[in-house]
Amino acid sequence: MDQLIVRRLREEVADTLTRQRREDSAAGVGLMNAEDERQFARAVIARTLESYARTEMAGGRTPPTLEDEAELSEGIHAALFGVGRLQPLLDDPMVENIDINGCDQIFVGFADGHEERPAPIADNDEELIELVQVLAAYSGLSSRPFDTSNPQLDLRLPDGSRLSAVMGVTARPALSIRRARLSRVSLDDLVRNGSMTLEIAEFLSAAVRARKNIMIAGATNAGKTTLLRALANEIPPSERLITVERALELGLGEYEDLHPNVVSLEERLPNSEGQGFIGMAELVRRSLRMNPSRVIVGEVLGDEIVTMLNAMSQGNDGSLSTIHANSSLEVFNRICTYAIQSAERLPADAASMLIAGAIDFVLFVERINSFESGGGLRRVVTSIREVNGVDERVLSSEVFALGPDGEAHPAAAISCLDDLMRVGYSGAAPGVYR
Repeated sequence: MDQLIVRRLREEVADTLTRQRREDSAAGVGLMNAEDERQFARAVIARTLESYARTEMAGGRTPPTLEDEAELSEGIHAALFGVGRLQPLLDDPMVENIDINGCDQIFVGFADGHEERPAPIADNDEELIELVQVLAAYSGLSSRPFDTSNPQLDLRLPDGSRLSAVMGVTARPALSIRRARLSRVSLDDLVRNGSMTLEIAEFLSAAVRARKNIMIAGATNAGKTTLLRALANEIPPSERLITVERALELGLGEYEDLHPNVVSLEERLPNSEGQGFIGMAELVRRSLRMNPSRVIVGEVLGDEIVTMLNAMSQGNDGSLSTIHANSSLEVFNRICTYAIQSAERLPADAASMLIAGAIDFVLFVERINSFESGGGLRRVVTSIREVNGVDERVLSSEVFALGPDGEAHPAAAISCLDDLMRVGYSGAAPGVYR
């Protein structure tokens, strides 16, 4: 497929769409929603390709075949609403991470741990920036700017992957895409792929059903979001879920059989005048007024931690969230640091009291290299810590700890065992899960 032709025809279609928007606005007609605009674009693309074929024939050149037209149509549509030349990488189920340092420096990481460098995804850096701008306009709940005034961008791609982009603060525009290879994932799936044992799966299933507040910790790309999805899918379909995220990523509402009643809240960035910002802390507060059965915060990175912990400790049980940390024990220090930096400026002792009253369990997941056994990289739950109280600092016990076999096993008594047994927990006896 000739990318120059795709780009030229895409510009023609984009001009037509822009003109249609202006005409609708002048006539007082409401703007098309995203799906209507995509369907309208399909029709415009078909007309543009017909005109292109006639022009080629009139010039004595061979017009595109039906197969060529179909490929051009998909290429134009992808350039307008999709991810352009990135699409083949996103269609590969084995791709896990895509790092882009300028249009021609592409590094692709695969599930088995190896890395490749594919062909450039744009002809120049300006085209790469334009691609990101198109994605920012059509992904998420509202259009997000990506320019010299707004050089940072986080968004969720149509396939559920997470994109982070920067420009202006680097010599060349840089993107990182983390694939959502497992979107509809269950604890059964994680047992099958070696991320946890049957004992842990039964325990986590019971903890969710018993409405325990759970914090999932780990390093970048450790598998926190995948584990969060699996835990959320243990929640009964009858419950109303409110998710709060900086950029939509969880996608729990995409599967109505699992979660028919979901409201997804996304942080809104300020406009060019610096107005209209709605941050995570405000969204967490708003979620509590929306009759939630549970509140799920995609990732804690700042002052929303105080609002979230207050919500957990005031009867909103069964909440889930993720946080960056290097161990299950280090989570408490990380939360205290966020609390000190928040608008409330909570001292460490107050933050510890809040943690003890809000969080029931901390899960720690990490990437383990098992190349020696031919298994590649695995995301494994290596520690589960129960919060027991506070005595100047948070008191906790590691109820599941990493053993010499590379798996986590029961390591301490569970204080809330009676609560778990009331929802069917059998004490983590082997072979009883499901």
